[in-house]
Amino acid sequence: MVGIVVVSHSPKLAEGVVELARQMGGEDALLEPVGGLDLPDRPIGTDAVLVLGAIERAWSEDGVLVLMDLGSAVLSAEMAVDMLPADRRDRVLLCEAPLVEGAVAAAVAARLGRPLSEVADEARGALAPKAAHLGAPEVAQAASAASIPAAPVSGPAAIVRLLVQNPLGLHARPAARLVQTAGRFNADVRVTNLTTGRGPASARSLNAVATLGVLQDHEIEVAAEGPDAAEAVMAIRELAAEGFGDAPAEAMAIPAPVAATVPVEGVLAGLPASPGVAVGPVRHFRPPDVEAPSGPIGEPAEEWAALSAALDAARAEIRVTRDSIAARAGEQSAAIFDAHLLFLEDEELLAPVRTAILHDRRGAAEAWTEAVDRTTEAWRALDDPYLRARAADVEDLGKQVLGRLSGATRGAPTLLGSGVLVATDLTPADTAGLDPDVVRGIATALGGPTSHSAVLARSLGIPAVAGLGSDLLEIAEGVTVVLDGEAGTVRPSPDASEIARAEAKAEAFQASEAEARAEATEPAVTHDGTRVEVFANLGKPEDVAAAVAAGAEGVGLLRTEFLFLGREQMPTEQEQEVAYRGMAQALGGRPMILRTLDVGGDKPLPYLPMPREANPFLGVRGLRLGLARPDLLRLQLRAAVRVAADHPIKVMFPMVTTLDELLAAKQILDDVRREVEAEIGVTAPLGVGIMVEVPSAALAAWAFAPHVDFFSIGTNDLAQYTLAAERGNERVASLADALHPAVLRLIRMTAEAAEPFGRTVGICGELAADPAAVPILVGLGVRELSASPPAVPRIKRAVRAVELDAARRLAEESLKSESAAAVRALAASATDR
Repeated sequence: MVGIVVVSHSPKLAEGVVELARQMGGEDALLEPVGGLDLPDRPIGTDAVLVLGAIERAWSEDGVLVLMDLGSAVLSAEMAVDMLPADRRDRVLLCEAPLVEGAVAAAVAARLGRPLSEVADEARGALAPKAAHLGAPEVAQAASAASIPAAPVSGPAAIVRLLVQNPLGLHARPAARLVQTAGRFNADVRVTNLTTGRGPASARSLNAVATLGVLQDHEIEVAAEGPDAAEAVMAIRELAAEGFGDAPAEAMAIPAPVAATVPVEGVLAGLPASPGVAVGPVRHFRPPDVEAPSGPIGEPAEEWAALSAALDAARAEIRVTRDSIAARAGEQSAAIFDAHLLFLEDEELLAPVRTAILHDRRGAAEAWTEAVDRTTEAWRALDDPYLRARAADVEDLGKQVLGRLSGATRGAPTLLGSGVLVATDLTPADTAGLDPDVVRGIATALGGPTSHSAVLARSLGIPAVAGLGSDLLEIAEGVTVVLDGEAGTVRPSPDASEIARAEAKAEAFQASEAEARAEATEPAVTHDGTRVEVFANLGKPEDVAAAVAAGAEGVGLLRTEFLFLGREQMPTEQEQEVAYRGMAQALGGRPMILRTLDVGGDKPLPYLPMPREANPFLGVRGLRLGLARPDLLRLQLRAAVRVAADHPIKVMFPMVTTLDELLAAKQILDDVRREVEAEIGVTAPLGVGIMVEVPSAALAAWAFAPHVDFFSIGTNDLAQYTLAAERGNERVASLADALHPAVLRLIRMTAEAAEPFGRTVGICGELAADPAAVPILVGLGVRELSASPPAVPRIKRAVRAVELDAARRLAEESLKSESAAAVRALAASATDR
């Protein structure tokens, strides 16, 4: 984002202009006021040194725009630029635009991500609305002309014809990747659909590209003009050769929803997502309504500022959702949100809205709704049914911004009454807004047990079943169903005896949950005295209180990504130390295992650019990234060592695959510990462990054991890598069951390798929250379980029901089973005995 400096003889005037511009451009706009002399009470005047300091505070690699009032302000600004290092001077632009209007216009343009030259043009043209309003057509025309973007860049031209082979054509994600690729080059890039004759369309506009209606086997023409024309065309040619970034799994016909198993008795079989039993009428999902804001229309600048703020809020919400989905389901699942962000930054959408507001004096809500409706209709007019379906995405995004414009956050889904909510799928935001007193259960056609919605359902205590298939959606509103979140089934139209059995099972489950909560603070010890520690997985500081209240004996997994996601800069060592120390103090002496930063190709950070990877799940992520960027790893380890000096914390490295990786990380930790201990004068004991998430770590656990203090098995990823089934892909979600015998064998191998060295083996994946899995895991040698805070009481209760010899026999039988379903059947029969 371009930084902006406002220089005035009066410091109060500069501060006022910045305050106004910030209201228009957003709180995170890079704006710095500077004025007065460097003397007591800051008398009227300008000081080049103060201007230099303001430029440095507003510095951005995208450049800095400096706006000045008059006289010596210009001279001081010029002198300040001369004092900059030579490599920075070319990225500072002194602009002759009007101070107040120019700052407001520049702030809005900068926040929309425009380059320095366009931000300056917007500032220069900022007098146009005022001139037009006051009847000064010559001034208005001149000012408006200054704000018009420059004509397409001149220079060499390049052209290429490409055959689009993606089965889904240039749908949202590949179209977004094309727009992102074109945007990297100094060239005017245009795309034409030669098959249908549509176009040319600007490659800087997602909607323009996507609504060309490019389908599989359509031929497109990519034409570029400008200094980087050849490079731009070559990059798009390479992108096309890679299927525009579509994953191999997408190189298939449009998938039907997961087919549900419908036995003779009419029970729909899906995937257990959240335990419990629900009986009630079907209530089909109805997205929340969004009302347009009412009331008088404000001044054009106020209306534009309100819309800009709503767009900023919507973008921030989308980025949070994107980071969340990427962290759990991977980059491919999260990539659709890139298209959503591009939609909200699309000049072909925003330009007419800006004109309608600033020049035609239309209200923000009216102008935005009209533009979104027009774009939605363009999508609906396409021939391809898959592309037509994307109109719903555009419509939903439009409502999201409209809701922000009215000051309302996204509401909960509306239901005709209490009952079992039925939907194709639910977003995390939809699930988080559900009322457990109204929603007795959740049944979805798509999704899986490790989806964010499933995790949220468990935290809310709502029984849920996922992956039930399209037959679920055919059940009529109001039909009574029995939903069993442990068996993963939904039975439509049960008879009286079936309802009675289900209600009795539901009452028993609720009673068991209440008893578990009542004894949650007691230790988890098996019948024969084997101690199993039950910890909590935490993703943010606010979770600590809930974990302690639930009886967690410590934190088995602290996902430190909460400090790194959703921000533009790397957190400092001090920020990290403050966060870790605060959580450690809140735990009151309970241990905490801190996982070092687990991001990479599938979990990108805006301030950590990485090359695109064909398969980010097999790329530079986890510890591999830490070793590739030891400066980041050292910073995090320094913060951890400082906290370890007075709190019981351990550090855990993610995605370890080889012993060399671990030894290199430990060497960095040893160096850091010596540095910090010398600085603070105190010894900082810090236990070290690794996450077992890939088969190689389990198979070579015997080699790791002498060098670690503990193992923590991430069963979500371990199942994914072992069974070659992406956990976020509903088409194969049923395969990614961590109770599969192959995964259980890897857990056993890890425990056997750890035992001679006295190393603890824990589970921190979703399997640890499954009561049916507890006796099997204990029988395999696991002595630490870490789950979400709401699951802690239930897991402790499950441990207390275990008899070790029986658990070992059950584990042996499970290892000999042929499938995860067979293991679950064994576990169920063992519970019944």
